[in-house]
Amino acid sequence: MVEINPTEIKLRMSKAINSFKKDLSGLRVGRASSSMLDQINVNAYGNSMPINQISTISVPEARLLLVSVWDSSLVSITEKSIRESPLGLNPMVEGNVIRIAIPALSEDRRIEITKVAAKYAENAKIAVRNIRRDNIENTRKLQKNSEISEDQKHQDEAVFLRKQKDDHHLNLYARAV
Repeated sequence: MVEINPTEIKLRMSKAINSFKKDLSGLRVGRASSSMLDQINVNAYGNSMPINQISTISVPEARLLLVSVWDSSLVSITEKSIRESPLGLNPMVEGNVIRIAIPALSEDRRIEITKVAAKYAENAKIAVRNIRRDNIENTRKLQKNSEISEDQKHQDEAVFLRKQKDDHHLNLYARAV
């Protein structure tokens, strides 16, 4: 008898949740976080490299980021990449160190962040929904080909897949709030 693999489904849904977490960590919400700069790439040594591969990023205070660039020839390029990023940050160069003060959020920026976070949550919910739909279609194909019984099909659809979807949607709502 063929059965669906619950660990594979959990893994796929967990990957959707982890992607959602990573998207949320990149939002600038008024508090400094080293993961804010993860999306910034710097043109270094003829390649586009993530900023954390050419520097050390630290958070000495709640509203301050320090980027210590390892190669002094890359300081101005790194500063330019941070300035031109969609985060709206204003870096200040002091030798090989770039200081980035995180400004307080305006009301417009808060509304914009809320909309972006809602979009990220919706994308994650769609991913979970697609995983569920794929597994339900797979279960129906197996039943149609007489590889599983109709009872097994109903059990897989009703119990496991819906429970997984509900658990992951609750997890998404908890992360979004």
